[in-house]
Amino acid sequence: MAPLAIRACTATSAVGPGREALSVALREGRSGLRRNDFGTDPLECWIGRVEGLEEVVLPEALQTLDSRNNRLAWLALQHDGLREAIDEAVARFGAQRVAVIVGTSTSSIGSTEEAYANLEAGEFPERLVRTHVHTPHSLGEFVQRATGLGGPCVTVATACSSSAKVFAQAARLIASGMADAALVGGVDTLCGSVLFGFNSLQLVATEPCRPFDATRNGLSLGEAGGFALLERAREGDSGLQLRGYGESSDAHHMSSPHPDGLGARLAMRDALVRAGIDASEVGYLNLHGTATPANDSIEAAAVASLFPETLHASSTKGWTGHTLGAAGIVESVIALIALERGELPGTLNSAAPDPTCGPQIRFAPQRADIRYAMNNSFGFGGNNCSLVFGRA
Repeated sequence: MAPLAIRACTATSAVGPGREALSVALREGRSGLRRNDFGTDPLECWIGRVEGLEEVVLPEALQTLDSRNNRLAWLALQHDGLREAIDEAVARFGAQRVAVIVGTSTSSIGSTEEAYANLEAGEFPERLVRTHVHTPHSLGEFVQRATGLGGPCVTVATACSSSAKVFAQAARLIASGMADAALVGGVDTLCGSVLFGFNSLQLVATEPCRPFDATRNGLSLGEAGGFALLERAREGDSGLQLRGYGESSDAHHMSSPHPDGLGARLAMRDALVRAGIDASEVGYLNLHGTATPANDSIEAAAVASLFPETLHASSTKGWTGHTLGAAGIVESVIALIALERGELPGTLNSAAPDPTCGPQIRFAPQRADIRYAMNNSFGFGGNNCSLVFGRA
């Protein structure tokens, strides 16, 4: 595929707002996880909660789309020169030529929960009758209105691969000529459906998650938002680029990955093929690594079947928690930090490596000058996406 330049990127998570807060937390081994204090009857677990969302006030023109999820989107849009990059893209191409492609798994369902919990004679209270909030596309519409962009607008909802797949959609949209640039990203926030839904699947740990640890017993849920601005690479570029993507859907089971990791291998292989590189050229791979027993062992086996022992691969969910539909963008930003700064994170909270995992899975951080970095995001239903990033 033709490389796409990444003009700006940002992520806001439990470790703080913006890319620098994320970079510092990774370098210092400082987790954003805390004991669950969300809701009136908190589930016993640890979460990655973003501070200050309750105090965020949206501009008056966006008040009809107010929700926890859209507040986080607004907060995430304010950092790392993203707004300036959007303005520059609009100046070059026009607002109608810049697409908005965002991913989420639950969108503003927290507001819908609130509306159902406060029914009046079987109807939503008037203050909570906000049609545009109670839809999966709430995030996409909010981001488009918040930025003033007028190109194609898409909300991707493929569970935990949502905001990785937005990169692939942007690449196809730009290649087709339907847009000259694309604002991609993802946002997901904590709510009862997320916490108690995952707990009903017996996937939530009562202590901080330990990806790829021999004693791992479940995930820690989190919330986050992030964005990146993509456009066609130009001659003379010297920054970060999207170089390849791979997608698959093995459809093995509603919530369990294929036991042989067929879809995961296919996504990773296709990403490498599109990037035109060999697996040995990848310096860092951010793993999906949720810390559930089945997911981690299957992903580790898939990685070992494709990559040499020299690969540095790790899961960073010990910092942010599993941010579901936002995991793809947050962990892509982490991969870009590794590529840009040569700081390859380890796997926080994990101490006893699962003996079934290959040597590619690293618990300790490392410094290395790398040419390519990858990110894996795997969702329910075997909906997988892998991305390859490089430097111009």
